[in-house]
Amino acid sequence: MKKAFTLLELVFVIVVIGILAAIIVPRTKTNPLQEAAIQLISDIRYTQHLAMVDDKYDKSNNQWYKKRWQILFGTSTTHTNGFEAYSIFSDAGAFTGNPGISELAKDPTSTNKLLTGGFAGVINYATDARVTKKMNLGASYGITSVTTSDCGGANRIAFDNLGRPFKGDSSSWTSSIDGILKTKCKFILNHGLDTITIQIEPKTGYVCVLNSAETACR
Repeated sequence: MKKAFTLLELVFVIVVIGILAAIIVPRTKTNPLQEAAIQLISDIRYTQHLAMVDDKYDKSNNQWYKKRWQILFGTSTTHTNGFEAYSIFSDAGAFTGNPGISELAKDPTSTNKLLTGGFAGVINYATDARVTKKMNLGASYGITSVTTSDCGGANRIAFDNLGRPFKGDSSSWTSSIDGILKTKCKFILNHGLDTITIQIEPKTGYVCVLNSAETACR
């Protein structure tokens, strides 16, 4: 004849399960700063991919190099709700260095979406259905600011058809090699008191997350 669990044994099992849950559940919680960094790295790589498959060389236009695909950060009180957001675009026309609607990349998974989290005077995060919400890092992940280091004083990075990274404002470039990245460019994401650094290597455009002890991508 099989014996049933006693009340004391059942209580003990419940207590053990509760302790295990208290230990395991916090570890399964997401880290918004890390999520934002992983997403951004993916989108930087996608920008590089676009540049490599869409060579902008045009012998009839001596400023063709300003059309290169790039990823640009910005904030706007009215168009990003004051949050940090970024856009992927290829400059054209007057080469203002800022994206127009027709210059923004389309989301490859949803052609009615544009790869932007909102941009001043162009597309509104709150009201335009074409916005890719997750690209608004402030609204989606609580990122308070994005700062750069050794990126030519600009909050952007561009790539050529060889995948090489370029820094600075593309509207100010004066030649096809102007702005080529020669030092490691860093994008630093800030989330409250925490930060995470994304580094882009010169020449190759390889991108990675650095920990506090690292100075180069592994």
